[in-house]
Amino acid sequence: MAYYSRVGDVPRTRHTQHRDTSREDRRLYREELMGEEGFSSDSSLLYHRGVPSAVVDAGTWELPDQARRPNHPLLPRHLRLHDLAVPGGADAVTGRRQVLANHDVRIGYVVTGTDPSPLYRDAIGDEVVFVEAGSGAVETVFGTVPYRAGDLVVVPRATTHRWVPAEPSSLYAIEATGHVAPPKRYLSRYGQLLEHAPYCERDLHGPTAPLLVEGPQAEEPVDVLVKHRTSAGVVGTRHTLATHPFDVVGWDGCLYPYTLNVEDFMPITGKVHQPPPVHQVLEGWNFVICAFLPRKVDYHPLAVPVPYYHSNVDSDEVMFYVGGDYEARKGSGIGLGSVSLHPGGFPHGPQPEAIEGSLGATEFHESAVMVDTFAPLELGEAAADVDDPAYAWTWAGGPVPPPG
Repeated sequence: MAYYSRVGDVPRTRHTQHRDTSREDRRLYREELMGEEGFSSDSSLLYHRGVPSAVVDAGTWELPDQARRPNHPLLPRHLRLHDLAVPGGADAVTGRRQVLANHDVRIGYVVTGTDPSPLYRDAIGDEVVFVEAGSGAVETVFGTVPYRAGDLVVVPRATTHRWVPAEPSSLYAIEATGHVAPPKRYLSRYGQLLEHAPYCERDLHGPTAPLLVEGPQAEEPVDVLVKHRTSAGVVGTRHTLATHPFDVVGWDGCLYPYTLNVEDFMPITGKVHQPPPVHQVLEGWNFVICAFLPRKVDYHPLAVPVPYYHSNVDSDEVMFYVGGDYEARKGSGIGLGSVSLHPGGFPHGPQPEAIEGSLGATEFHESAVMVDTFAPLELGEAAADVDDPAYAWTWAGGPVPPPG
Protein backbone atom coordinates (compact mmCIF):
# COMPACT_ATOMS: atom_id res chain seq x y z
CA MET A 1 0.00 0.00 0.00
CA ALA A 2 2.06 2.94 -1.27
CA TYR A 3 -0.37 5.83 -0.69
CA TYR A 4 0.31 8.15 2.22
CA SER A 5 -2.42 8.76 4.79
CA ARG A 6 -2.53 10.67 8.08
CA VAL A 7 -5.19 10.09 10.73
CA GLY A 8 -5.60 11.62 14.17
CA ASP A 9 -2.96 13.28 16.34
CA VAL A 10 0.67 12.92 15.24
CA PRO A 11 3.69 15.13 16.01
CA ARG A 12 5.20 17.46 13.44
CA THR A 13 8.47 15.49 13.36
CA ARG A 14 8.70 11.72 13.54
CA HIS A 15 10.54 9.99 16.41
CA THR A 16 10.20 13.05 18.66
CA GLN A 17 8.37 13.56 21.95
CA HIS A 18 4.59 13.40 21.62
CA ARG A 19 2.70 13.91 24.88
CA ASP A 20 -0.87 13.50 26.09
CA THR A 21 -1.69 17.09 27.02
CA SER A 22 -5.06 16.05 28.47
CA ARG A 23 -3.27 14.36 31.39
CA GLU A 24 -1.78 16.18 34.32
CA ASP A 25 1.45 14.19 33.99
CA ARG A 26 1.62 14.81 30.19
CA ARG A 27 2.61 11.21 29.68
CA LEU A 28 4.45 10.34 26.47
CA TYR A 29 2.58 8.45 23.81
CA ARG A 30 4.39 5.28 22.75
CA GLU A 31 5.49 5.34 19.13
CA GLU A 32 5.29 2.07 17.18
CA LEU A 33 6.73 1.61 13.69
CA MET A 34 4.71 -1.03 11.86
CA GLY A 35 6.66 -1.85 8.72
CA GLU A 36 7.30 -4.50 6.10
CA GLU A 37 10.46 -6.21 4.90
CA GLY A 38 12.78 -5.09 7.68
CA PHE A 39 12.59 -1.30 7.32
CA SER A 40 12.86 -1.65 3.52
CA SER A 41 9.23 -1.31 2.43
CA ASP A 42 5.93 0.36 3.37
CA SER A 43 5.37 1.38 6.98
CA SER A 44 3.26 3.51 9.30
CA LEU A 45 3.97 5.17 12.65
CA LEU A 46 1.32 4.62 15.33
CA TYR A 47 1.07 6.55 18.62
CA HIS A 48 -0.29 4.49 21.52
CA ARG A 49 -1.54 5.53 24.94
CA GLY A 50 -0.34 2.21 26.34
CA VAL A 51 2.58 -0.11 25.66
CA PRO A 52 1.82 -2.24 22.58
CA SER A 53 4.17 -5.03 23.66
CA ALA A 54 2.84 -5.34 27.25
CA VAL A 55 1.83 -9.02 27.28
CA VAL A 56 0.81 -10.39 30.68
CA ASP A 57 -0.07 -13.95 29.68
CA ALA A 58 0.11 -16.34 26.72
CA GLY A 59 -1.46 -19.67 25.89
CA THR A 60 -2.43 -21.91 23.02
CA TRP A 61 -5.26 -20.99 20.67
CA GLU A 62 -6.53 -24.22 19.14
CA LEU A 63 -7.14 -23.25 15.53
CA PRO A 64 -9.98 -24.67 13.43
CA ASP A 65 -8.90 -27.82 11.60
CA GLN A 66 -5.90 -26.97 9.38
CA ALA A 67 -5.54 -30.47 7.91
CA ARG A 68 -5.34 -30.76 4.14
CA ARG A 69 -4.86 -33.54 1.63
CA PRO A 70 -3.42 -33.60 -1.90
CA ASN A 71 -5.74 -33.35 -4.90
CA HIS A 72 -4.87 -36.90 -5.91
CA PRO A 73 -5.94 -38.45 -8.21
CA LEU A 74 -5.71 -35.12 -10.08
CA LEU A 75 -9.24 -33.84 -10.72
CA PRO A 76 -11.07 -30.59 -11.31
CA ARG A 77 -13.33 -29.86 -8.36
CA HIS A 78 -16.65 -28.15 -7.69
CA LEU A 79 -17.20 -27.11 -4.06
CA ARG A 80 -20.56 -25.74 -2.87
CA LEU A 81 -19.54 -23.23 -0.20
CA HIS A 82 -23.06 -22.21 0.79
CA ASP A 83 -23.48 -25.69 2.26
CA LEU A 84 -20.91 -24.71 4.92
CA ALA A 85 -23.25 -22.16 6.57
CA VAL A 86 -24.45 -23.10 10.06
CA PRO A 87 -27.67 -22.02 11.81
CA GLY A 88 -27.21 -18.69 13.56
CA GLY A 89 -23.90 -18.04 11.82
CA ALA A 90 -20.35 -18.52 13.00
CA ASP A 91 -17.54 -16.30 14.23
CA ALA A 92 -15.81 -14.35 11.44
CA VAL A 93 -12.38 -15.51 12.64
CA THR A 94 -12.67 -18.77 14.57
CA GLY A 95 -15.57 -20.00 12.41
CA ARG A 96 -13.66 -19.99 9.13
CA ARG A 97 -13.58 -23.36 7.36
CA GLN A 98 -10.44 -24.04 5.33
CA VAL A 99 -11.37 -24.97 1.77
CA LEU A 100 -8.09 -24.92 -0.21
CA ALA A 101 -4.50 -24.23 0.82
CA ASN A 102 -0.81 -24.47 0.06
CA HIS A 103 2.29 -22.92 1.64
CA ASP A 104 1.64 -19.55 -0.05
CA VAL A 105 -2.08 -18.97 0.49
CA ARG A 106 -5.03 -20.38 2.44
CA ILE A 107 -8.65 -19.95 1.31
CA GLY A 108 -11.48 -20.18 3.83
CA TYR A 109 -15.18 -19.40 4.08
CA VAL A 110 -17.58 -18.42 6.85
CA VAL A 111 -21.11 -17.10 7.16
CA THR A 112 -21.31 -15.01 10.32
CA GLY A 113 -24.01 -14.03 12.73
CA THR A 114 -24.02 -10.52 14.20
CA ASP A 115 -21.70 -11.07 17.17
CA PRO A 116 -18.26 -9.43 16.99
CA SER A 117 -15.28 -11.69 16.47
CA PRO A 118 -12.46 -11.88 19.03
CA LEU A 119 -9.53 -9.52 18.57
CA TYR A 120 -7.28 -11.17 16.01
CA ARG A 121 -3.89 -10.75 14.36
CA ASP A 122 -2.57 -12.74 11.39
CA ALA A 123 1.21 -12.83 11.83
CA ILE A 124 1.73 -15.00 8.72
CA GLY A 125 0.68 -12.51 6.05
CA ASP A 126 -1.84 -10.05 4.69
CA GLU A 127 -5.48 -11.07 4.44
CA VAL A 128 -7.85 -10.21 1.60
CA VAL A 129 -11.44 -10.98 2.57
CA PHE A 130 -14.10 -10.80 -0.14
CA VAL A 131 -17.53 -9.87 1.22
CA GLU A 132 -19.97 -12.02 -0.74
CA ALA A 133 -22.92 -10.67 1.26
CA GLY A 134 -23.59 -8.55 4.33
CA SER A 135 -22.23 -5.38 5.88
CA GLY A 136 -20.55 -4.15 9.02
CA ALA A 137 -17.16 -2.87 10.09
CA VAL A 138 -13.64 -4.09 10.68
CA GLU A 139 -12.32 -2.38 13.81
CA THR A 140 -8.52 -2.07 13.78
CA VAL A 141 -5.66 -0.34 15.58
CA PHE A 142 -5.68 2.12 12.65
CA GLY A 143 -9.39 2.92 13.02
CA THR A 144 -12.64 1.54 11.67
CA VAL A 145 -13.06 0.32 8.09
CA PRO A 146 -16.72 -0.15 7.09
CA TYR A 147 -17.46 -3.02 4.73
CA ARG A 148 -20.31 -3.92 2.38
CA ALA A 149 -21.13 -6.59 -0.19
CA GLY A 150 -18.58 -6.64 -3.00
CA ASP A 151 -15.72 -5.31 -0.91
CA LEU A 152 -12.25 -6.75 -0.93
CA VAL A 153 -11.10 -5.99 2.62
CA VAL A 154 -7.29 -5.86 2.75
CA VAL A 155 -5.80 -6.23 6.23
CA PRO A 156 -2.00 -5.93 6.50
CA ARG A 157 -0.01 -8.61 8.29
CA ALA A 158 -0.03 -8.39 12.10
CA THR A 159 -2.80 -5.75 12.23
CA THR A 160 -4.86 -6.28 15.39
CA HIS A 161 -8.52 -6.16 14.38
CA ARG A 162 -11.96 -7.65 14.86
CA TRP A 163 -14.99 -8.12 12.62
CA VAL A 164 -18.23 -6.46 13.75
CA PRO A 165 -21.04 -7.55 11.40
CA ALA A 166 -24.12 -5.33 11.22
CA GLU A 167 -25.92 -8.27 9.63
CA PRO A 168 -25.00 -11.87 8.78
CA SER A 169 -22.05 -11.70 6.40
CA SER A 170 -20.65 -14.24 3.95
CA LEU A 171 -16.86 -13.89 3.93
CA TYR A 172 -14.39 -15.53 1.55
CA ALA A 173 -11.00 -15.22 3.23
CA ILE A 174 -7.75 -15.30 1.25
CA GLU A 175 -4.86 -15.50 3.72
CA ALA A 176 -1.42 -14.83 2.24
CA THR A 177 2.01 -15.90 3.36
CA GLY A 178 3.55 -12.47 2.95
CA HIS A 179 2.04 -9.34 1.43
CA VAL A 180 -0.43 -8.36 -1.28
CA ALA A 181 -0.34 -5.27 -3.47
CA PRO A 182 -1.55 -3.93 -6.82
CA PRO A 183 0.22 -5.53 -9.79
CA LYS A 184 3.48 -3.78 -10.60
CA ARG A 185 2.38 -3.13 -14.19
CA TYR A 186 -0.40 -0.87 -12.83
CA LEU A 187 2.07 1.34 -10.94
CA SER A 188 4.38 4.19 -11.83
CA ARG A 189 8.01 4.01 -10.71
CA TYR A 190 6.91 6.00 -7.63
CA GLY A 191 3.89 3.85 -6.81
CA GLN A 192 0.97 5.80 -8.32
CA LEU A 193 -1.72 3.80 -10.09
CA LEU A 194 -1.39 4.49 -13.81
CA GLU A 195 -4.07 5.49 -16.31
CA HIS A 196 -4.36 1.99 -17.76
CA ALA A 197 -5.03 0.46 -14.33
CA PRO A 198 -8.64 -0.74 -13.84
CA TYR A 199 -8.96 1.15 -10.54
CA CYS A 200 -7.36 4.17 -8.89
CA GLU A 201 -6.56 5.61 -5.47
CA ARG A 202 -10.05 7.12 -5.17
CA ASP A 203 -11.43 3.59 -5.02
CA LEU A 204 -9.39 2.61 -1.94
CA HIS A 205 -11.03 3.40 1.40
CA GLY A 206 -9.04 3.29 4.64
CA PRO A 207 -9.73 4.51 8.19
CA THR A 208 -10.57 8.21 8.56
CA ALA A 209 -10.44 8.61 12.37
CA PRO A 210 -8.80 6.89 15.34
CA LEU A 211 -10.69 4.17 17.20
CA LEU A 212 -10.17 4.63 20.94
CA VAL A 213 -11.60 2.38 23.61
CA GLU A 214 -12.33 4.62 26.62
CA GLY A 215 -13.15 4.09 30.29
CA PRO A 216 -12.30 1.10 32.49
CA GLN A 217 -12.28 -1.26 29.50
CA ALA A 218 -9.23 0.55 28.14
CA GLU A 219 -7.13 -0.38 31.18
CA GLU A 220 -8.29 -3.99 31.59
CA PRO A 221 -6.42 -7.04 30.25
CA VAL A 222 -7.75 -8.29 26.92
CA ASP A 223 -7.09 -11.35 24.77
CA VAL A 224 -5.81 -11.22 21.20
CA LEU A 225 -5.74 -14.34 19.01
CA VAL A 226 -2.56 -14.61 16.93
CA LYS A 227 -2.18 -16.90 13.93
CA HIS A 228 1.47 -17.72 13.17
CA ARG A 229 3.80 -20.45 11.91
CA THR A 230 6.21 -22.90 13.49
CA SER A 231 8.02 -25.95 12.13
CA ALA A 232 4.73 -27.76 12.80
CA GLY A 233 2.85 -25.50 10.38
CA VAL A 234 0.09 -22.95 11.05
CA VAL A 235 -0.65 -22.60 14.77
CA GLY A 236 -2.39 -20.20 17.14
CA THR A 237 -1.43 -18.33 20.30
CA ARG A 238 -3.67 -16.43 22.70
CA HIS A 239 -1.92 -13.29 24.01
CA THR A 240 -3.34 -11.41 26.97
CA LEU A 241 -2.42 -7.72 26.75
CA ALA A 242 -2.20 -5.44 29.77
CA THR A 243 -4.42 -2.81 28.13
CA HIS A 244 -6.73 -2.65 25.14
CA PRO A 245 -4.88 -2.39 21.79
CA PHE A 246 -7.37 0.16 20.44
CA ASP A 247 -5.45 3.03 22.05
CA VAL A 248 -3.88 4.66 18.97
CA VAL A 249 -4.48 8.42 19.01
CA GLY A 250 -2.98 8.95 15.56
CA TRP A 251 -0.84 7.44 12.83
CA ASP A 252 0.61 8.25 9.45
CA GLY A 253 2.28 6.33 6.66
CA CYS A 254 1.63 4.02 3.74
CA LEU A 255 0.59 0.82 5.53
CA TYR A 256 -3.01 0.42 6.71
CA PRO A 257 -6.17 -1.61 6.06
CA TYR A 258 -8.49 -0.58 3.25
CA THR A 259 -11.38 -1.74 1.09
CA LEU A 260 -11.79 -1.88 -2.67
CA ASN A 261 -15.28 -2.66 -3.95
CA VAL A 262 -15.52 -4.68 -7.15
CA GLU A 263 -18.17 -2.23 -8.41
CA ASP A 264 -15.34 0.29 -8.77
CA PHE A 265 -13.17 -2.09 -10.83
CA MET A 266 -13.33 -1.18 -14.53
CA PRO A 267 -13.17 -4.32 -16.70
CA ILE A 268 -10.80 -4.24 -19.66
CA THR A 269 -12.38 -5.66 -22.81
CA GLY A 270 -11.23 -6.24 -26.37
CA LYS A 271 -12.17 -7.15 -29.94
CA VAL A 272 -11.60 -10.83 -29.14
CA HIS A 273 -11.53 -12.72 -25.85
CA GLN A 274 -9.10 -11.22 -23.32
CA PRO A 275 -6.97 -13.46 -21.04
CA PRO A 276 -7.35 -13.50 -17.25
CA PRO A 277 -4.49 -11.04 -16.48
CA VAL A 278 -6.71 -8.14 -17.67
CA HIS A 279 -9.00 -8.96 -14.72
CA GLN A 280 -6.23 -8.90 -12.10
CA VAL A 281 -6.81 -6.84 -8.96
CA LEU A 282 -3.98 -7.77 -6.56
CA GLU A 283 -0.92 -9.98 -6.39
CA GLY A 284 0.79 -11.83 -3.58
CA TRP A 285 3.73 -14.18 -3.22
CA ASN A 286 3.09 -16.97 -5.75
CA PHE A 287 -0.58 -16.07 -6.34
CA VAL A 288 -2.83 -13.44 -7.92
CA ILE A 289 -6.40 -12.27 -7.30
CA CYS A 290 -8.69 -11.37 -10.22
CA ALA A 291 -12.31 -10.16 -10.51
CA PHE A 292 -14.55 -11.15 -13.43
CA LEU A 293 -17.44 -8.69 -13.52
CA PRO A 294 -20.42 -7.64 -15.66
CA ARG A 295 -18.97 -6.23 -18.86
CA LYS A 296 -19.30 -5.71 -22.59
CA VAL A 297 -17.78 -8.65 -24.42
CA ASP A 298 -15.79 -9.14 -27.62
CA TYR A 299 -16.90 -7.10 -30.63
CA HIS A 300 -15.24 -8.96 -33.51
CA PRO A 301 -18.11 -10.19 -35.76
CA LEU A 302 -16.92 -13.81 -35.40
CA ALA A 303 -15.85 -13.58 -31.75
CA VAL A 304 -16.36 -16.50 -29.38
CA PRO A 305 -17.12 -14.70 -26.08
CA VAL A 306 -16.47 -17.56 -23.65
CA PRO A 307 -12.87 -18.61 -22.91
CA TYR A 308 -11.00 -21.01 -25.14
CA TYR A 309 -9.78 -24.27 -23.63
CA HIS A 310 -6.53 -23.73 -21.82
CA SER A 311 -4.00 -25.71 -19.80
CA ASN A 312 -2.80 -24.20 -16.55
CA VAL A 313 0.75 -25.36 -17.07
CA ASP A 314 2.17 -23.43 -14.11
CA SER A 315 -0.81 -22.75 -11.85
CA ASP A 316 -4.00 -23.89 -10.17
CA GLU A 317 -7.10 -21.76 -10.90
CA VAL A 318 -9.81 -21.19 -8.29
CA MET A 319 -13.04 -19.38 -9.21
CA PHE A 320 -15.64 -18.28 -6.64
CA TYR A 321 -18.94 -17.58 -8.42
CA VAL A 322 -20.82 -14.76 -6.73
CA GLY A 323 -23.19 -13.17 -9.26
CA GLY A 324 -25.22 -13.94 -12.38
CA ASP A 325 -25.08 -17.17 -14.38
CA TYR A 326 -21.50 -17.77 -15.42
CA GLU A 327 -21.55 -18.30 -19.19
CA ALA A 328 -18.67 -20.75 -19.49
CA ARG A 329 -19.98 -23.03 -16.75
CA LYS A 330 -23.61 -23.37 -17.86
CA GLY A 331 -24.65 -27.00 -17.69
CA SER A 332 -21.92 -27.96 -15.19
CA GLY A 333 -23.91 -27.71 -11.96
CA ILE A 334 -22.00 -24.63 -10.84
CA GLY A 335 -24.10 -21.81 -9.39
CA LEU A 336 -23.89 -18.97 -6.89
CA GLY A 337 -21.64 -19.85 -3.98
CA SER A 338 -19.73 -22.45 -5.99
CA VAL A 339 -15.96 -22.72 -6.14
CA SER A 340 -14.26 -24.46 -9.05
CA LEU A 341 -10.69 -25.74 -8.82
CA HIS A 342 -8.98 -26.37 -12.16
CA PRO A 343 -5.52 -27.69 -11.29
CA GLY A 344 -2.28 -27.43 -13.21
CA GLY A 345 -1.92 -30.36 -15.57
CA PHE A 346 -5.63 -30.33 -16.47
CA PRO A 347 -6.80 -28.61 -19.70
CA HIS A 348 -10.10 -26.88 -18.98
CA GLY A 349 -12.52 -24.45 -20.50
CA PRO A 350 -16.22 -23.95 -21.16
CA GLN A 351 -18.79 -26.69 -21.14
CA PRO A 352 -19.16 -27.72 -24.80
CA GLU A 353 -22.74 -26.50 -25.13
CA ALA A 354 -21.79 -23.11 -23.62
CA ILE A 355 -19.62 -22.24 -26.62
CA GLU A 356 -22.42 -22.19 -29.21
CA GLY A 357 -24.74 -20.66 -26.64
CA SER A 358 -22.47 -17.66 -26.17
CA LEU A 359 -22.19 -16.69 -29.85
CA GLY A 360 -23.65 -13.29 -30.56
CA ALA A 361 -23.61 -12.20 -26.91
CA THR A 362 -22.75 -8.52 -26.42
CA GLU A 363 -22.42 -8.48 -22.63
CA PHE A 364 -22.09 -10.85 -19.70
CA HIS A 365 -23.90 -10.36 -16.39
CA GLU A 366 -21.72 -12.48 -14.15
CA SER A 367 -19.33 -12.00 -11.23
CA ALA A 368 -16.56 -14.18 -9.88
CA VAL A 369 -13.41 -13.80 -7.80
CA MET A 370 -10.43 -15.82 -8.98
CA VAL A 371 -7.26 -16.90 -7.21
CA ASP A 372 -4.47 -18.34 -9.35
CA THR A 373 -1.61 -20.02 -7.49
CA PHE A 374 1.82 -21.08 -8.71
CA ALA A 375 2.03 -24.05 -6.36
CA PRO A 376 -0.48 -26.90 -6.19
CA LEU A 377 -3.46 -26.40 -3.91
CA GLU A 378 -4.50 -29.07 -1.47
CA LEU A 379 -8.01 -29.72 -0.23
CA GLY A 380 -8.86 -28.31 3.18
CA GLU A 381 -11.00 -30.09 5.72
CA ALA A 382 -14.16 -28.33 4.47
CA ALA A 383 -13.71 -29.46 0.87
CA ALA A 384 -14.79 -33.04 1.54
CA ASP A 385 -18.11 -31.82 3.01
CA VAL A 386 -19.11 -29.82 -0.09
CA ASP A 387 -17.43 -31.62 -3.02
CA ASP A 388 -19.60 -32.34 -6.09
CA PRO A 389 -18.50 -35.80 -7.29
CA ALA A 390 -20.10 -35.34 -10.73
CA TYR A 391 -18.23 -32.19 -11.79
CA ALA A 392 -15.05 -33.76 -13.20
CA TRP A 393 -17.03 -35.73 -15.78
CA THR A 394 -19.33 -32.96 -17.04
CA TRP A 395 -17.22 -32.10 -20.12
CA ALA A 396 -17.59 -35.72 -21.31
CA GLY A 397 -21.27 -35.82 -20.44
CA GLY A 398 -20.88 -39.24 -18.93
CA PRO A 399 -21.91 -40.85 -15.62
CA VAL A 400 -19.82 -40.65 -12.47
CA PRO A 401 -17.33 -43.55 -12.39
CA PRO A 402 -17.66 -45.97 -9.47
CA PRO A 403 -15.29 -45.40 -6.53
CA GLY A 404 -11.86 -47.04 -6.64
